Amino acid sequence: MSLLTESRLTLKLAFPLVIGQVSQMLLGVADTVMIGQLGVKELAVLTFANSLFYVPFVFGIGVLTAVSVFTASAAGSGDEAAGRASCRHGMDIATALGLLLFAVSYAVSMNLGLFRQPPEVEAMTGPYFCIIMASMVPALMSIALKNHADALGRPWPPFWIFLGGVALNVFLNWVMIYGKLGCPMLGLEGGAYATLISRMAILGGMIVWLHGDADLRKWTPYRWFKRPVFSEIRRFLAIGFPASIQMLTEVSAFSVAGLMMGRFGTAAMAAHQVALMCAATAFMIPLGLSMALSVRIGTAAGAGERERLRPIAVSGWWIGAAYSLVGALVFALLGEWMASFFTEEKPVIRLAASLLIVVGVFQLFDSIQVGSVAMLRGLHDARMPALIGFFSYWMVGLPIAVLLSVKFDLGAVGVWCGLAVGLFIACIMLSPRLWKMTVPAVANPDRA
Repeated sequence: MSLLTESRLTLKLAFPLVIGQVSQMLLGVADTVMIGQLGVKELAVLTFANSLFYVPFVFGIGVLTAVSVFTASAAGSGDEAAGRASCRHGMDIATALGLLLFAVSYAVSMNLGLFRQPPEVEAMTGPYFCIIMASMVPALMSIALKNHADALGRPWPPFWIFLGGVALNVFLNWVMIYGKLGCPMLGLEGGAYATLISRMAILGGMIVWLHGDADLRKWTPYRWFKRPVFSEIRRFLAIGFPASIQMLTEVSAFSVAGLMMGRFGTAAMAAHQVALMCAATAFMIPLGLSMALSVRIGTAAGAGERERLRPIAVSGWWIGAAYSLVGALVFALLGEWMASFFTEEKPVIRLAASLLIVVGVFQLFDSIQVGSVAMLRGLHDARMPALIGFFSYWMVGLPIAVLLSVKFDLGAVGVWCGLAVGLFIACIMLSPRLWKMTVPAVANPDRA
């Protein structure tokens, strides 16, 4: 198939995935705005709790990418039993992992003093954090089901279910945080309960839809509580665990960069937060695209259509690059205007605008590398991308960030330039690997 045809098919699958990722970002924005109206301390608690929540959450998301990989392979080969097993094992892993992370978080909530936050923030964080971590169990189970449906080429119903959950969360925030419609005013904890209820509703909606859809019934487990096949669980973790490590290396590098900003003053910290929010929002588009590419290349490999692998890969690179060039132009021309939405402080706006220029540059590398990682994962190649990610971000990117920001006195701009170098290294190491693995003559993609 031509590059144009492959690009059209990729965009058709990616569109609802991209919108779904953006909607999740809007959920975070809505929570921040609604809880922020309670006061500065409540907003500080939200920031602290989310910092503790997202690292294990990203780890769980990474592990569950294996569901997309194995379901796509089963769909490509027409193996319905394997597809049902993929869904069931994904749910087993999501449940066990969610409960484990909740148990760990409960222990952490008893020792928040280790993080040396203000005493009033520590005192308010424990109950909120425990409720939010409890919501991770239905959240991970819902993601496992969504990955299964996406891999079967049915992204729109999960999109509407998840979007309905976002709307429900906003409504419940209004009711429970502020005490509306006869509900007592629960404040910060009301926001946590709203999130928990919404995520449980999303999980229920996904299960009802999967069982009610006639086309997907044959791909949906007949027995959810069947004894797990541990050899299959190990196969899942062989893909999912390295994928989660790869994702954590990048997320943790940006977290460390945020901690480095404290060295350069409050203006640098504020500018970093503005740039990070803009970069994260823009990143949702290549992230949704990468999810579609992983499904498409996994399905083609499962069907034995290896001649389509390279056209899919090249079309994904071109789409990502085209989006990145447009994004770079927007950040370069409208950086100050975008930063002014977050703050009125002129020094922060100017510094954020400078950082957004760097964001515009590294978008190109980021779009290509995240697409390459996803497609390699679709070919069951996860360990080496994880090692490449660790080397690129921690062995190259962060040391260069320290060097440029401190030794060359570039401050916050130097930190972001170091991150850009790390993304560039990841891009130039991952892309050739994907190119090699999509050679049509290669019969077994697992061998790498």
